[in-house]
Amino acid sequence: MVAFEGMPKLEVPAATAAGQPRVFELRIYESHSKKANKKKIEMFNRGEIAIFRRTGLQPVFFGETLIGSGLPNLAYLLVFESLAARDKNWAAFAGDPEWKRLSTTPGYTDAEIVSNIHNLFLRPTPYSQI
Repeated sequence: MVAFEGMPKLEVPAATAAGQPRVFELRIYESHSKKANKKKIEMFNRGEIAIFRRTGLQPVFFGETLIGSGLPNLAYLLVFESLAARDKNWAAFAGDPEWKRLSTTPGYTDAEIVSNIHNLFLRPTPYSQI
């Protein structure tokens, strides 16, 4: 993977150093073409990452997949203190006026740039570095 311009390196969650429980959400977005995938990456870099942060979604990384199945695709990892916190933060994101504007902008709608989304929930091992 190659990191997005808007988040060029992995960010270790604060809960990791504090030894607090956490849950991760790994999301993989497939696109029907390389052009559409680049457009979704542009959308993240030009506003969506900032909206994530403002609405309480805590990213660990964003990356464009270079090798593997389901190409072209991108992946990102979010961290939450619990699944209840996850639901609360996603609700804030979905209701955000700036997100609603961005996600309905021609060229940035899911129908134009995303063909499939995979979503996985992960729990870290006690020795996890993230």
